[in-house]
Amino acid sequence: MSQLSLVQSAQRRQQAGFTLVELLLYLAVTSIIVTSVSGFFITMLEARVKFQVMSEVEQQGAQVMQQMTQTVRNGSTITSPTTGATGTGLTITVPTGALSPTIFDLSGGVIRVTEGAGAAEPLTNNRVTASALSVQNLTRPTTQGVVRIQFVITSVNGSGRNEFSFSKTFRGSATMRQ
Repeated sequence: MSQLSLVQSAQRRQQAGFTLVELLLYLAVTSIIVTSVSGFFITMLEARVKFQVMSEVEQQGAQVMQQMTQTVRNGSTITSPTTGATGTGLTITVPTGALSPTIFDLSGGVIRVTEGAGAAEPLTNNRVTASALSVQNLTRPTTQGVVRIQFVITSVNGSGRNEFSFSKTFRGSATMRQ
């Protein structure tokens, strides 16, 4: 081998590797990209969890309100609270004898319904807590039975993390059809 080919061979070996500065630069750029992507994914997961918690509260509250107002609309008379009064529960006489009276109440953070002589059935699940159930009887002598219903549904947050916290006040009213 000639001396020229030995020099060229030595130059190729030197050019084939990375310098320490290049290696540190690549590591720094890679770590910045990985950190940014990880932060983005963590934010996306937190947003997804928050949306699920909000959906659960919304669905539970809407379901309870719909059942209570539908029962009032189909009912015959409002037994409790009395006319002009506000109470923490609602008792309605309904046309179906086996389901009368229908009672809505709040017990241990759960809104329940009792139909006739049956047992109290929960309307909310264990992922939410209900509070501040208030029913106002707005019936006048010249009107059918009218009630205003209000309650608060709060997500159960065992971890204390912000994305698991959500609370909403639900308000509605209903008038008897008969």
